[in-house]
Amino acid sequence: MPSSYAAAASGSPSSSRKPIPVAAASTRQPAPSPAAAPAAPSPSNPSGISDSDPSSYSSSGEETDLTSSDPAAASVVSSYLSVAGDGADLSKVGIFLSSAARRRSPPCLICFDPIRPSDPVWSCSASCFAALHLHCIQSWAHQSASAAPSPTWGCPKCRFPYPKSETPTSYLCFCSKTVDPAPDPWILPHSCGDICGRHLNANRDSGCEHTCLLLCHPGPCPPCPAIVPNARCFCGSRRETRRCSHQRYSCLGKCNKRLGCGIHRCPVDCHDGPCPPCAVLGNHKCECGETMEERLCSERVFQCKRECGGMLECGKHSCERGCHAGKCGECPLQGRRTCPCGKKDYPSLDCDAEASTCGSTCEKVLGCGRHKCHERCHRGLCVETCRLVITKSCRCGCLKKEVPCYQELTCERKCPRMRNCGRHACRRRCCPGDCAPCPEVCDKRLRCGNHKCASPCHRFLVGLRRIRNHRNAQKSAIQLAFAGTNLNAGCHGPIAPPNPEFTLKPIKRKKEKHIDCTPGTPCPPCQEVVLVPCFGQHLGQERAILCSKKRQFPCQNLCGNPLDCGNHYCTKACHVLQIPLSQPEGDQSAIQSLASASAFAEPCEECDLPCQRVREPSCSHPCPLPCHLDDCPPCKVLVKRPCHCGAMVHAFECMYYNNLNAKEQQKVRSCGGPCHRKLPNCPHLCSEICHPGQCPSVDQCMKKVNVRCACNTLKKEWICQDVLKEYRRSGCDPKQIPKNQYGIGLLACGEDCMKKVRAAESELHLRKTQEIKSSVVEVENVPKRKKRRNRGPERVESSKFQEIKAFALKCLLVIFLFIVVVAGLYLLWKGVYWLSDWMNEMEEQRVRQRHLKPGRM
Repeated sequence: MPSSYAAAASGSPSSSRKPIPVAAASTRQPAPSPAAAPAAPSPSNPSGISDSDPSSYSSSGEETDLTSSDPAAASVVSSYLSVAGDGADLSKVGIFLSSAARRRSPPCLICFDPIRPSDPVWSCSASCFAALHLHCIQSWAHQSASAAPSPTWGCPKCRFPYPKSETPTSYLCFCSKTVDPAPDPWILPHSCGDICGRHLNANRDSGCEHTCLLLCHPGPCPPCPAIVPNARCFCGSRRETRRCSHQRYSCLGKCNKRLGCGIHRCPVDCHDGPCPPCAVLGNHKCECGETMEERLCSERVFQCKRECGGMLECGKHSCERGCHAGKCGECPLQGRRTCPCGKKDYPSLDCDAEASTCGSTCEKVLGCGRHKCHERCHRGLCVETCRLVITKSCRCGCLKKEVPCYQELTCERKCPRMRNCGRHACRRRCCPGDCAPCPEVCDKRLRCGNHKCASPCHRFLVGLRRIRNHRNAQKSAIQLAFAGTNLNAGCHGPIAPPNPEFTLKPIKRKKEKHIDCTPGTPCPPCQEVVLVPCFGQHLGQERAILCSKKRQFPCQNLCGNPLDCGNHYCTKACHVLQIPLSQPEGDQSAIQSLASASAFAEPCEECDLPCQRVREPSCSHPCPLPCHLDDCPPCKVLVKRPCHCGAMVHAFECMYYNNLNAKEQQKVRSCGGPCHRKLPNCPHLCSEICHPGQCPSVDQCMKKVNVRCACNTLKKEWICQDVLKEYRRSGCDPKQIPKNQYGIGLLACGEDCMKKVRAAESELHLRKTQEIKSSVVEVENVPKRKKRRNRGPERVESSKFQEIKAFALKCLLVIFLFIVVVAGLYLLWKGVYWLSDWMNEMEEQRVRQRHLKPGRM
């Protein structure tokens, strides 16, 4: 370590607290005159204040010379400048020092209140170094860790994840050495005034063991200013005297290091980190030496796709590995051999012989881990599910019952234990004791009396901490709701008028002191600068406006509020959210409650899209409901699936069919009857039960077939599979044999066949001669036929019975016709008489009506 660096690092903390003259702190630039005006703010940002970037709180002049801006800032960097000299680099830390020296820190990103020098703060030490109120970050960390699935919380600015164990519990200085640092006007706010002493982590990879020389300061530590005399470049070929923070450098020459191949050298310029793989092309052999390919030198060791196939040391089995180098090795079946259960040894068993079973009980541990297999020594896996009946207890221990070992036992008792909030019971069925966190909302009225706690349900002690943090978290909403009041007071109700009975006379004050307001009179307009959000409450779109002249405004963003469907967001321009009347106002923040009462409030657009969720289990049918947040209902569409043999078609519900695995689907699709599919090589049908895939009895058909010779004289019964073998042996394809010719011609004709052929030929010859003779005699005895024109009408002779039958039928027909005519005349006569009586009756009624009319008159 250089002497100047060691002397600066060993300075006493007490001396560093005193202010240092400006001329002694820096000799690089003259100190500005006291009458010098501060830098003017930029036109684009009149206030010069930014929400998140500390750089906006320092001007360009303050960044160039920190020592002339404030004695406190000069005391912080004096030790560093004494060692660094002209090579000082304060570009990063200077932004934070300038802001802290002016006592104007950026506002807290959680509550948006300014951070005062006396407020307890916490600063992010990971990347952004943002300063936040201690109580704000504690509330932020607790809520983030409770809502997140993993116990972590992130910085509100850079989102760097912190574990829950690193939640800040006390107010520390910037270097984390002093707890609750006392405010001192001669040092920076929230600083202890001692030397920082933090390790320069950015340079520890290069071998830097130095610590920071600045006094306790905000922001990152500056680069290490120590001098290293013999700093090597990346490739190690050059040495220079350099700063410790820049001791790793490139000499711009060739690296020339030996590459990983051990043959070639690195052609890249001097660089940091490992050298790239060797890119020299060449012809290289694979590990087994059978294939040669052109490959990069870094990829010269490779394996081809062929199998080894070499013989193992036993000389009976071949190597099943792929391409490899060296010998194939020993046979895995050599050495100690045992029966499948491992109880009996076979020391002299050859590697190609299979070990026999020992006949004793297997006794391997089953999948349950508690019981053993009770079967005889067997090959293959043991039974997967242990079905031994044992006495089990449920998870909560309230029920005991004898059930199979593989079955889980649960009871219906609801857990009466209280959750972590201490207010609600668990009420989970058969709870083992690890009750889940309470999902309810706290909803307790805060100490202000106007709002309710919106955090997850918690115990009362945690609620007190949240009540203390509530005052700053809701201040922006109170500014909008209670304009014109004293915003420095806490959340309160209406102020009661003073009681004249206990009101004292006002004391005369000096004229130079102006009283802004007196109790009971209206307050003057509020002159505090507040951050007013836009209509849609978008982050980062706030504007700094006087509290008395505040008004909301639309920003350039889209609304982005979640729609009622829960899946999509509103695409309207920025507008005031409208809260449904059915929703209680206490469940929303104060800003949203005011937005619902605003004249500009308008509802978000309605989602008219169909449901686009992927069903579980997945199916090809869309959900019939409109866009919704809950799970889709089970699919009830009927899916038609034929059985394996094609004899019938099954109709299943989509949900039921898709919930089955592949094996169960094959099982339910079987019709349960015979397969009835024709075998491809023979004319018979499959005799198996309806099954998937190819029929198992393609070449094993056991049907009986009548096999004949070519002349159909000899006949025998063969099994179908023997017929197929005979056809294949003779070089004939069984598929090309017609069904009526199947099995004919497989037997050879014998002597019986020849005798039968001769007898049939002699019989045929005798029959032909007899037919010739009989046809000649018949021709001679048959008279000649007359011509058609000379033939008279042919008479058909009938018997005596047929004549009597025909006469009787004619008589019956005449009698039937006579009866029909008589019946018709009778009905006609009766109809005429009925009509005559009806007409007489109608005439009598008309006569009675004529006689009755004069009497009424």
